[in-house]
Amino acid sequence: MPSAPLVAAHRLLQEATVELTMASTPGTDADELLSVLTMCEAAVRVLERVSVAAIADLQRRGMFAERGYRSAVTALADLLGWERSEARRRLAVAEQAVERTGLDGARLPARLAATAAVFAAGMCSARHVEIVARVLDGPAARRLPPDVWAAAEAQLAAKAGDYSAADLHAWATALVETLDQDGPEPDDRPPVPVNELLLTRNPDGAGGRLKARIDDPTMYDAIVTVLDAHARPATADDDRPDAQRKAEALADVCAFVLDHGDVPARGGERPHLTVAVGLEDLENRARAACLDLGGPLSPEQLRLLCCDARVVPVVLGGAGQPLDVGRARRVIPDGLRRAIAARDRGCARCGRPPSWCEIHHVVPWESGGPTSIDNCAMLCRACHRLVHHGGWDVRLRDGLPEFRPPRWIDRGRRPRSRPPRAPIRFRAPATRSPSARMFADA
Repeated sequence: MPSAPLVAAHRLLQEATVELTMASTPGTDADELLSVLTMCEAAVRVLERVSVAAIADLQRRGMFAERGYRSAVTALADLLGWERSEARRRLAVAEQAVERTGLDGARLPARLAATAAVFAAGMCSARHVEIVARVLDGPAARRLPPDVWAAAEAQLAAKAGDYSAADLHAWATALVETLDQDGPEPDDRPPVPVNELLLTRNPDGAGGRLKARIDDPTMYDAIVTVLDAHARPATADDDRPDAQRKAEALADVCAFVLDHGDVPARGGERPHLTVAVGLEDLENRARAACLDLGGPLSPEQLRLLCCDARVVPVVLGGAGQPLDVGRARRVIPDGLRRAIAARDRGCARCGRPPSWCEIHHVVPWESGGPTSIDNCAMLCRACHRLVHHGGWDVRLRDGLPEFRPPRWIDRGRRPRSRPPRAPIRFRAPATRSPSARMFADA
C-alpha cells in the first residue's frame, strides 16, 4: 500500500489538477489561458524531475533486475506504457542528470553537472537533457580535452532553456564541431568493406523487401553469377522484367538449398541438451539438475529449459554413477510447434518472429501440464524469462494467449494481449509466372 505522504501528495496533485481545469474552461480570458499553459509546462517539468530521480534510485538499487528484467527500458515500458524510445530517454537523463552514489556511499555530482542544475531549476525539459548528453557523447566531443568538454557542457546548459529541442541539437552540434578544431586523426587505411543484407517485412505481413550492399568482390561475383544463371528468360515468350526474373531466381535458389542443402536448424530445432538428474531429484519430479558444461540448474532454470528443448536425461545414483541414459526426447514435437506458430504467429507477447521463439507450457510440464496446443504459447526468450522469473502469468482465453502483469506493474493485474495483427488473407495469384506454369505443367 502507498505510504501516507504519497497518498497525501496524490490527493494534492488531484486537487491542483481540478483547479487548473476549472481555470481553463471555455470563455476564460486569453491571458489566463496563457498562464494555464505555462503552469502546466512547469508542472510537467517538475514531474519529469521527480520521475527521473525515482528511475535513477530504482536503477541504482537494482530493483528492475530483482524483478526479472534484464533491461530497465523493458521494465519501464511495461510499468508505464511508454514507448521504448521514451523509456530510453528517461533512463539516459537519469544516468546523466541525477546525483550519483560512490562505492563508499558518498554523494557524487551528476555527470552533466551544469545541465543537471538547469534541469533541477525547471529551465529545460528531459528532452533537452537527452540532447546535451547525446551530443557530448559523440566522437567529436570525446576528442575534446576535459576542461574544454566541461566548458562546452556549461555553455549548452546555459542555452538549453532558450532553444527548442531541435534547435538545441543543431546549435550544440555546431559548437562541438567548432571546438574540435583538429578533427579526427587522418587514417590512410582503406575503408572497411560493408557486406550487409537488410530484410524488412511488409506492414500487412505478406512479403517484404530486401536491401543489400556487398563490397566484397568475391561475394558479389558469386551472388551475381548464380542469379544471372537462373534469371535468364525461360522461353522466347518470357517477357518478365529483369528485376522480376532476378527476384524469382533468388527465391528458386533459396528453395533448392532448403530442399537439398546442409542448412543450420532454425527455430524448429532446439539444441540437444544432456541434463544430469539425481535419482532422488527425479523421484521428486526433477527439482534440480546439472548441465554438461553449464553447471547446476535452479528449479526455475530447469522449468525454463524443459519448456522447449531436446533433452537427454542422465539419471545418477547416490555416488554419482550413471544409472540410466535416456534417449533424446523432444519436449515439443515439431508438428505441434508449427501449429502453435501458425496460431500465435511469433511471440504471443511482443510479436518477435517464430524463429526467435520457444514454446511455453501454461500449466508447467513438470506439474503434469499436457504438451498440447491448448496448453502452450509461443514466447521469445526475453518474454519467456519474464513469465518464469518476472511475475508475469500467461493463460489461454478463447484459444489465444493473454498475459497478466505482476502487481508492482498493475495492482489489479488486468490481462494484456498482443496488439491486433493483420488478418491472414488467402487469395489466389492473378497470374502465374512462366516458371510457375512450367513446374505446374510438369
